[in-house]
Amino acid sequence: MKKTAICPGTFDPITNGHIDLVKRGLRIFDEVIIAVAASPKKQPLFKIKERLKLVEDAVKSFKNVRVEAFDGLLVEYVKSKKGIAVIRGLRAVSDFEYELQMALMNRKLDLKIETVFMMPSEEYTFLTSTIIKEVASLGGSVKGLVPDVVEKALEKKFRR
Repeated sequence: MKKTAICPGTFDPITNGHIDLVKRGLRIFDEVIIAVAASPKKQPLFKIKERLKLVEDAVKSFKNVRVEAFDGLLVEYVKSKKGIAVIRGLRAVSDFEYELQMALMNRKLDLKIETVFMMPSEEYTFLTSTIIKEVASLGGSVKGLVPDVVEKALEKKFRR
């Protein structure tokens, strides 16, 4: 039986920390689906179609990775994809409290879906999409922190 994991997020934009989690998730699972959430309440910088394209371009060389949009309950999406787990990154203790609550709620909704917490590589522990957008909006370099395609998209968004 193929073991599929879902790596959900807004990915506004995808960072090298996200990519790191997907790579390491592929060591454990046969397939990883990157599920890009619409998240209109977060008022994303990039529209859903732009985020999907950026993620697809960032992972195009990966085998056994799919990129899809999703909306609604994550547990229902995971079930619809015959997934067995959700991959979530933990950068710091501050992430843990929120992620634990979400994992416990997901378990309450469906006992069969596991949550796998993964630590990012040390070089990405400080990295968030919010920080990336802030630095890029102020003209700072995000080179090496995001895929090249994302760096170019941010430059275009914040062109002065």
